[in-house]
Amino acid sequence: MIDMLVNLCELPDSAQLNESLKYKGITLRRANAYERHIVSGWVGEHFSPKWVSEVKVAFSRQPVTCFIATRDKEILGFACIETTAKGFYGPTGVSEKARGTGIGKALLFRCMEALKESGYVYGVIGGVGPREFYEKAIGATEIPNSDPGVYRDILPG
Repeated sequence: MIDMLVNLCELPDSAQLNESLKYKGITLRRANAYERHIVSGWVGEHFSPKWVSEVKVAFSRQPVTCFIATRDKEILGFACIETTAKGFYGPTGVSEKARGTGIGKALLFRCMEALKESGYVYGVIGGVGPREFYEKAIGATEIPNSDPGVYRDILPG
């Protein structure tokens, strides 16, 4: 799977998307350190054990580099930055029942904005699955010769 590059100086405005989520009662925020067990448990229930490992890395950062989407104190989605490598986005996931609400796109924008706030000019989306989504949503472009990139020689399990 290829990696993609995002020009953080050319990020589209996310205000309208964020307002849309607010209208739906969805809160998008940085996770708090004391929520590590809750968020990592949720990720383990809905996604992969490897993603749980990455989420735990995000919670070891200061500030925490994991963002969550919630409604009525229920987690609907998450996204992390700087877990696998500096300047990297991911993993990210949205619960099946919340897909199509804009949460994934909003988490992507929030993470890229956080990378920009940290001083990066470019963000990397590692091991991309839905390439077209990232191209359309944020103008990401393929990084040539990036497969397998940082995800080479992965241990099974």
